[in-house]
Amino acid sequence: MCTTGGMPADIELSEIKFKRYKCKDCDSKFKGAGKKPVCPSCGSEDVELIE
Repeated sequence: MCTTGGMPADIELSEIKFKRYKCKDCDSKFKGAGKKPVCPSCGSEDVELIE
């Protein structure tokens, strides 16, 4: 269960649409979700969507 804005939200991870990204700073590839994904390796927000 997730909490958003103080209210519980019953969300299954299988329902979240993850996209693949590549970090422009460290070249790490990762899956992310949301409007502003952050590289888990270096913390950079300079990422690009890859197919």
